[in-house]
Amino acid sequence: MNLIEKLGKKYEKKNVTKFKVGDTIKVSVRIIEGEKDRIQVFEGIVIGKKGGGVNESFTVRKISYGEGVERVFPLHSPRIEKIEVVRTGSVRRAKLYYLRGRVGKQAVKIKEKRNL
Repeated sequence: MNLIEKLGKKYEKKNVTKFKVGDTIKVSVRIIEGEKDRIQVFEGIVIGKKGGGVNESFTVRKISYGEGVERVFPLHSPRIEKIEVVRTGSVRRAKLYYLRGRVGKQAVKIKEKRNL
């Protein structure tokens, strides 16, 4: 293990919620405005994950007032309070960038995973 990995282990979160690409999640983010801070929830579909260790990040996409909004979150950021999985999706790709070209209900339609 090299020096960078050792330093990264120190900043990694221990209890990270497991989720995959295609899942619909709620990300609670701490927003600091002046001296006050508040929690804002961003709910959408995970369209991609990348990186590893302390550099791991994921992209969440949602439709807001008919417009697609994407946000990239560092997984081990201290600004992220919690990640909650709303629905698990069943997809066959690692990146769901094809959702960017879709409009309306088709832009958020992903096959739901069945539990047998």
